[in-house]
Amino acid sequence: MSMTTMTERPRSDFAELGRRINAAGLLERRPGYYAVRLSVVAAALAGGWTAFFLIGSSWWTLAVAAFLAVVFAQVALVAHDLAHRQVFRTNTPSRRAGLIAGNLAIGMSYGYWMDKHTKHHANPNHDDLDPDVGPGVLVWSAEGARGKGFLTRYQAWFFFPLLTLLGISLHKDSIRALRDGTVKKRGVESVLLAAHLVLYVAALLLVLSPLQALAFFVVHQALFGVYLGLTFAPNHKGMPHPDGTEDYLRKQVLTSRNVRGGRLVDNALGGLNYQIEHHLFPSMPTPNLRRAQPIVRRYCAEIGVPYEETSLTSSYAQALRHLHSVGAGLRG
Repeated sequence: MSMTTMTERPRSDFAELGRRINAAGLLERRPGYYAVRLSVVAAALAGGWTAFFLIGSSWWTLAVAAFLAVVFAQVALVAHDLAHRQVFRTNTPSRRAGLIAGNLAIGMSYGYWMDKHTKHHANPNHDDLDPDVGPGVLVWSAEGARGKGFLTRYQAWFFFPLLTLLGISLHKDSIRALRDGTVKKRGVESVLLAAHLVLYVAALLLVLSPLQALAFFVVHQALFGVYLGLTFAPNHKGMPHPDGTEDYLRKQVLTSRNVRGGRLVDNALGGLNYQIEHHLFPSMPTPNLRRAQPIVRRYCAEIGVPYEETSLTSSYAQALRHLHSVGAGLRG
């Protein structure tokens, strides 16, 4: 094989896979699916808040808090699909719906999150370019762990407790991004986010006693953070970190992990359990990812690219082992 053929082949690998995916019609929009999904999620959100007001000042509202935590995470997953233009073909309706779902419904800056997630997709698991593995409370590389303290040393043990703060962290980072002016449409986003925060706090203080309001807030935000974290954690954590020399197909496949588990896992994770297919084709509608999987898996086998798939529990175990190994040098 000539040197020219060897250097050109990786560039053509994704093009060939794209031809197969297109031939199967898997990039076509699924308006019926999204009409149903968005309606169900919107009805669940409205139903949850209706139950909150009907139950009133009662400790039973903690059950509503748990239900709304699940619904908030599902709204976040809808916002994710909107950001990737899986729902609408053009940017304007996607952005408008994203602002309603993100800023108004759950208190997350849609523009801030979309910018952060776009950078992640461009360079997944890259130590310097992926904000999801950048320096933070949790450290995902041995280099980043140098000089860190007790928390990093035993960070695997703190992983699940820290997820309870993820929802609050998302609100805080959204406010900071809007304050710093790093978000497009800053005015609209600020108004919608402020409306969410004011209405949320007012509902809790007007309907519940102070202690009940505090308990509702803690349960709701903690479970929302845990669910959201458990949705995204299995996808890349513990997978290889690229050096930037990989072609597009290998950069996306080698850093991603699929999670098997059937329809229940599909719905719980919003289709993100097909992370390899999603990263290769971000605009592919969620229900088509399952159908794309065998095509992608066979093609990866043809060209000799490892394809990682595991169970949900195993994916968490791998992420925790990686976190523990990162802190090994600090434990001596």
